Amino acid sequence: MEKKRKVTVFLNDEKVPFGVFEPPAKIVLDTTKIPDGKHELKIKAISSMGIEGVRIIPFEVRNGPEISVVGLKENEVIESNTSIIVNAYGSETTESFIIKGSETPKAVPSWVWACIIMFVAFAIFYFITHWNIGTYKSFF
Repeated sequence: MEKKRKVTVFLNDEKVPFGVFEPPAKIVLDTTKIPDGKHELKIKAISSMGIEGVRIIPFEVRNGPEISVVGLKENEVIESNTSIIVNAYGSETTESFIIKGSETPKAVPSWVWACIIMFVAFAIFYFITHWNIGTYKSFF
């Protein structure tokens, strides 16, 4: 006689399962009831032959607002007065979102400035070395 297949789902190291299902199972995990941070979903499955398999899936819940910090990186050594911009934004509002500018102002990366300077310098070099009034004749 074959045993019935089943899937048991545990959240973190809890002894009581989140649910017991017959495969294939569709599970809705309501993260609003789970505190923010790192968690594990442990899934135990028993085949029709009675063989057990286990899969552990680590995940992170972040229902709170996104926090952005400009001016201070993790484990950074700083001296004297340091200007820091902290911004927190989430999606809990029902209002429409219209982009008016950057939510977290960041400086233009230095490699972009280097590319612009190189392009302008090459344009000036090309203009100076190849400018010859005789090559530009009017068709009229």
